[in-house]
Amino acid sequence: MHELSITRRINAAPEKVWDVLANRQDEWWCPKPWMIEMVAQERRPGGRSAMIMRGPDGEEMPQEGIFLAWDEGRRFVTTDAVKSDFEPSDPFMIGIWEIEAYGDGTRYTARARHWTEDAMKQHADMGFEEGWGACADQLKALCEAD
Repeated sequence: MHELSITRRINAAPEKVWDVLANRQDEWWCPKPWMIEMVAQERRPGGRSAMIMRGPDGEEMPQEGIFLAWDEGRRFVTTDAVKSDFEPSDPFMIGIWEIEAYGDGTRYTARARHWTEDAMKQHADMGFEEGWGACADQLKALCEAD
């Protein structure tokens, strides 16, 4: 499997981490000063997942895909290989965001699975570790702050 991943231990209960993970994405989803505008989140397999990432200098990066899985309280999985209404798209990755109880806290893991080794290397070169790591740190900070 051509996978990149980030893991963090969060000092908060899984229920709290899930709430922030699923319901407050505009606060942690992309590295600051970037922000997202959530366009659609149909939280079910086959449901539309769409957002626009906005940069500090007016950049816009629309993201369109579908949910492959939505396991309430545990994980969600998306792909950009298929758009809503099952329209094929140029695939880049399958994203998996999941949590599990870990001691008295929560383990958060985000994975990006790619069709080819070249796509995985491209994602790594784009700054996967730094970008997804910053998002994980933002999520962790939000969960541990309240």
